[in-house]
Amino acid sequence: MAAGNSSLVTEFILSGLTDRPGLQLPLFFLFLGFYMVTVVGNLGMITLIGLNSHLHIPMYFFLFNLSFIDLSFSTTVTPKMLMSFVSKKNTISYAGCVTQFFFFCFFVFSESFVLSAMAYDRYVAICKPLLYTVTMSPQMCLSLLLGVYGMGTWGAVAHIGHIMFLTFCADNLINHYMCDIIPFLELACNTSYVNLLVVFFVVAVGIGLPIATIFISYGFILSSIFHISSTEGRSKAFSTCSSHIMAVSLFFGSGAFMYLKPPSVLPLDQGKVSSLFYTIVVPMLNPLIYSLRNKDVKFALKKSLDRITSVWKRKTRN
Repeated sequence: MAAGNSSLVTEFILSGLTDRPGLQLPLFFLFLGFYMVTVVGNLGMITLIGLNSHLHIPMYFFLFNLSFIDLSFSTTVTPKMLMSFVSKKNTISYAGCVTQFFFFCFFVFSESFVLSAMAYDRYVAICKPLLYTVTMSPQMCLSLLLGVYGMGTWGAVAHIGHIMFLTFCADNLINHYMCDIIPFLELACNTSYVNLLVVFFVVAVGIGLPIATIFISYGFILSSIFHISSTEGRSKAFSTCSSHIMAVSLFFGSGAFMYLKPPSVLPLDQGKVSSLFYTIVVPMLNPLIYSLRNKDVKFALKKSLDRITSVWKRKTRN
């Protein structure tokens, strides 16, 4: 299984997050708790936005999709990682590894572009408020969303196509808790400068383009905010962007720490720890950031809870 080329590989072994026996069980329950919070938080956000008509506006349309992506992203990675804490030998088939890597890439790229779409939405809302309804029409939102998932598909297909040309010669132990591009390149015996160049190009387009869009959008937003005369107006404009800025900083900051440093500077064992932030922690924190710092979401939550309470009281009376 370890010899020959990629077509002869039938399975890989995932080393997991740590090989220390004393940490396995505590880490299992810790990350199980993280995953449960992620599922409840993102499903709750999806349900709130779906059931409350006053949230059916472009900003929450994209937030709905961000929650869906975060939930799916976490589900792609976390269950297999949890198995590594309780299994003596955490194996994954070649097809399963490629499939996990495909969806991992798809959701990473999709999240990057949905965050850039949200930045564009904030730009139009603050810089061109009178044209907001016309500019962010349902057709425009749908086109942006198709672009988000289209670029997610492109990034995943590009990386998978690259993986298909790698040859695995001597070892099938992936030094990670998931199937990712850097462990694949470390495992392959035909990794070359061209392989690294392809990865850099795909990442530069799939991650660099959204980052550039976000920076440009916020450049115009800051310029518009500084031209607002009233302090209250500035504060309101900043507050509409604060949650998004936090989400962007967490996602791109943790990703950059993992991928924009050479292996000599950041060993893979440390890289595994940093990758926890954008694969596990960020999907868990996003719904908390948007719910705790958003008056509309708080109001929708209160309204939904009041509705559930009134229905429950009515049933108990009967």
